[in-house]
Amino acid sequence: MTLSRYADGSYLAKNPSWGVEDSAWKAEKIHQLMVDSRLSAHTICEVGCGAGEILSQLSLRYPTAQCTGYEVSPQAYELCLTRTKPNVNFVLDDINKKDVHFDLLLCLDVFEHVEDYLGFIKSIKTKATYKIFHIPLDLSVLGIVSGSIMTARHQLGHLHYFSKDTALATLSDAGYEVINWRFVTAFSEIPAKSMRAQITKWPRTLLHGISPSLSAKLLGGSSLLVLAK
Repeated sequence: MTLSRYADGSYLAKNPSWGVEDSAWKAEKIHQLMVDSRLSAHTICEVGCGAGEILSQLSLRYPTAQCTGYEVSPQAYELCLTRTKPNVNFVLDDINKKDVHFDLLLCLDVFEHVEDYLGFIKSIKTKATYKIFHIPLDLSVLGIVSGSIMTARHQLGHLHYFSKDTALATLSDAGYEVINWRFVTAFSEIPAKSMRAQITKWPRTLLHGISPSLSAKLLGGSSLLVLAK
């Protein structure tokens, strides 16, 4: 992982909220996937937990579960500490340096930031029985034509870009068994953050209603939520 931007404050300068505003929505999507997959977990960890708000939200839905967040950024870890609870704790360290195992591991918007993403995905496989990945699908016709892929690189630190097919193939190549997956569409459920997002919201929503896969390929804006083992 290119750690300098996450340790020296430059990522925080570009993303001062660290994505907290989307955390409740992501937590609900994770909860829905778990319910639909009949998955329960007594221990939950999140790798690259950012400000820790997703775990905080999940702890409300699973009050008997012990939740642990791992974060390598000192700035994000400081934000995490404000969300510590009896059943939520945070660790400033690389999970791969720890001899730990959980029922469920969350890897949400993380491996697209990692230089050796395949090596990273393989390395966390042994840390939990089940894993849930949230993967932004940056690779679309509109993303290439409009240049938004480079915005994702410079603003968000994405080093790799995925479509639905390449995301699922990546998990398979890393030795995972995909149990369940679905498209998730922040563009239709979260207020638009930019003029471009406002303009593309309705075409994306319309095409997604016809064909979620085609919408993701052509217009982008979708993410993939995957339960794997």
